[in-house]
Amino acid sequence: MTKKEIVKTISDKIGMTQLKTKEIVQNTFQAIVDTLVEERRIELRNFGVFEVKQRAARKARNPRTGQRVDVPQKFVVTFKPGKQMEERVRQLEEAEEARLAQEIANAAEHANAPAKSSPKDNPDRDQRSN
Repeated sequence: MTKKEIVKTISDKIGMTQLKTKEIVQNTFQAIVDTLVEERRIELRNFGVFEVKQRAARKARNPRTGQRVDVPQKFVVTFKPGKQMEERVRQLEEAEEARLAQEIANAAEHANAPAKSSPKDNPDRDQRSN
């Protein structure tokens, strides 16, 4: 989903113009980024926690050449989802597992079902019905 799609969804839901909604969404995102830069952490209740962490310097390999490369330390943003988000995603996993199990059961049932024959397959069948 893109920011434009988020704006449209919210705009449709609350009956505000897309232009005004876009301004609000953009300001919300900017506030999150500003808070991360200034405080290095922002907790959005019932959503999750964004946090700036420092990744240590390390050695890596260039996948094209295989040559060793020094990767300097850097700051990265991490996200830990809140309980409600975790629960919703878990429900998605369970629903997907149930859907796959049903597909497997349907495929097995279809594979075990006797094949239907047509009159073309058995020419004597037409004559028996006459």
